[in-house]
Amino acid sequence: MKLGLNLPSHGVDTSATVAEHARHAEDAGFESVWVGDHLIPAGRPFLDATLVLAAVAAVTERVKLGFGVMVLPLRETAWAAKQIASLQHLSGGRVLLGVGSGGPVHGDAAFRAVGVPFAERGRRTDEALEVLAGLVEGRRMRLDGADVTLSPGAAMPPVLIGAGPERRVARFADEWYPAFSTPAEVSAGVGRLASLAVEHGRPVPQVTVGLSFGLGDVPAGEVDAQVKGLTEYGMSEDAARASLLTGPPERAAERLAELADAGVHRVVGMPFPSDRRRQAELLAEAARRAAV
Repeated sequence: MKLGLNLPSHGVDTSATVAEHARHAEDAGFESVWVGDHLIPAGRPFLDATLVLAAVAAVTERVKLGFGVMVLPLRETAWAAKQIASLQHLSGGRVLLGVGSGGPVHGDAAFRAVGVPFAERGRRTDEALEVLAGLVEGRRMRLDGADVTLSPGAAMPPVLIGAGPERRVARFADEWYPAFSTPAEVSAGVGRLASLAVEHGRPVPQVTVGLSFGLGDVPAGEVDAQVKGLTEYGMSEDAARASLLTGPPERAAERLAELADAGVHRVVGMPFPSDRRRQAELLAEAARRAAV
């Protein structure tokens, strides 16, 4: 199993810089680092995901750079493709492109700010995915009635698609990214996607799962804060609490093994924020114990 790590979601951390967190993750053996994508988030600052990943690319050599996830309809498709291709060149082809349409947690204020009706975000996501690979690769594509060719082209990175219609995953995704899902939910989803993939003549997507985790001795108040944060993404409190990965590394190793048995090939960990570097080390230890 591959192991990824979320960088500080707001891009700023008084304990270390983004570059330091990324280098620490690379040294700890993580396969990838990930950043979220918000234009106008509620209640906290948020740096631009593309610029954060470009900064990480400059100070790392091996670790892959994941959008977790890029809210595609907030951007003009050609500009999104230009950013992705540029980041591929700057990083030596290390991008992992998580894509989403943006849910209620993003609020419609962000969509109003860029002149996109909130209700049209799903349709715009599908339309962008129709042409995105061609634009990134530098092929001539038809966009809004005009031929567009971006240069320099780059290899299209793997596409991971999170929440949203499963038909979108089956049609466009290399990987399914059902954040905060249990092993049972993953198994059921893979079964549904297998049928849909056949309909589209495509391979069954691989699976990447996100986990919010706080290993070791974590105060109850910090656990409650993480639960509250997950409920903002539409989860019930019970589901959010059950999805958290807590306890000793031995228990975390058991959960990772269960996810691997369910068909997950990558876990992206979102550490509790009080001691992110120590949490990263504990998750890496759990993965070694699980031998996945």
